[in-house]
Amino acid sequence: MSSYLTGLIGSGIGPSLSPALHEREAARHGVPLLYRTLDLDVLGTPPEEVGELVRAARRLGFDGLNITHPCKQLVIEHLDELAPEAAELGAVNTVVLSGGRAVGHNTDVTGFAKSFARGLPDVATGQVVQLGAGGAGAAVAHALLNLGVDRLTVCDTDPVRAAALADALVARFGVGRAVPGTQDAVAAADGLVHATPTGMAAHPGLPLPEELLRPELWVAEVVYRPLRTQLLDTAEALGCRTLDGGGMAVFQAADAFRLFTGLEPHTEAMLADFTDLTAPTASAASAVGGPCV
Repeated sequence: MSSYLTGLIGSGIGPSLSPALHEREAARHGVPLLYRTLDLDVLGTPPEEVGELVRAARRLGFDGLNITHPCKQLVIEHLDELAPEAAELGAVNTVVLSGGRAVGHNTDVTGFAKSFARGLPDVATGQVVQLGAGGAGAAVAHALLNLGVDRLTVCDTDPVRAAALADALVARFGVGRAVPGTQDAVAAADGLVHATPTGMAAHPGLPLPEELLRPELWVAEVVYRPLRTQLLDTAEALGCRTLDGGGMAVFQAADAFRLFTGLEPHTEAMLADFTDLTAPTASAASAVGGPCV
């Protein structure tokens, strides 16, 4: 019987639900799987040394790694190959270690797309504003344009990064489909997607002024720990339709599980696992976490 050794590299990932999601799914298939967290904060390792962790995992016989903030872009130079979607995005959240090679993939794109289609299937998508142009932001932006958003305004605390992502999106999807901008674009938008760490326990608060929100706006969140961010609570109180980050976390994990093991995940069972794991009695001990994993 095959067995699997997998893990997650990132900062502040101790409370991540990825270990439980992957190990529970493996148990349903009757295969042994261990999923370990390699927390940069605990190890005292700077993000720029992510390559050392990948090389160590290869030597130790890991079958795969998930990669999260702040390493989704930094890890690329340490891989042997990128799957097409990861190369297009310039961001990796899943690394398959097999045959002496490390191949980078991105399951954030499909994870967000599946969650959005499930949770907000009939919302207007003419004008959408996205906050965040990092690794998770790049994946979500591609997913939004694939889903049919007419025009995406990309905002980031680093305007150069926002402009670079918008340019990459235009190169792939066409002129006018994406532009860099500011939070003020929310005033004319159908929807708002949040793809920064704001809202996590270590980064509390709202990612934009509350007065920019209005009932007609739908709001989608990428952060899932805590599942109820201040942004979602504020938006719902105003009457906005909302989507939490839980679905994306589950669907990207399911796609990564398939890549690691070659087994077809039971996504509905994994969604039930997520609900169980985030129930008040299960999550009260910790509300720290990050986007996607």
